[in-house]
Amino acid sequence: MICAIYKSNKKQGMYLYITKKDDFSPVPEPLMEMFGKPTMVMVVNLAKRDLATVDVEKVKASLIEDGYFLQLPPPVENELENYKLRKKQQGDRAE
Repeated sequence: MICAIYKSNKKQGMYLYITKKDDFSPVPEPLMEMFGKPTMVMVVNLAKRDLATVDVEKVKASLIEDGYFLQLPPPVENELENYKLRKKQQGDRAE
């Protein structure tokens, strides 16, 4: 299965996979507005490739069912909360 991958100009780490290059007709208009102007990244054959951050089988299923797949960026971790949690756990072990 061949697909084209585009990155968003509005949100870093957001990618849109579609089955036909430059054919965004399956993508809902509100999603395209949120995504912004798509910038072509590459065309890939999903049958011969693994993807770094998403399950290739989920991508294929979404392309077949919906005509597109939206890859969202990973959630941003709150480093301050992580630090506080580690400090609390260290304090609990000291007692």
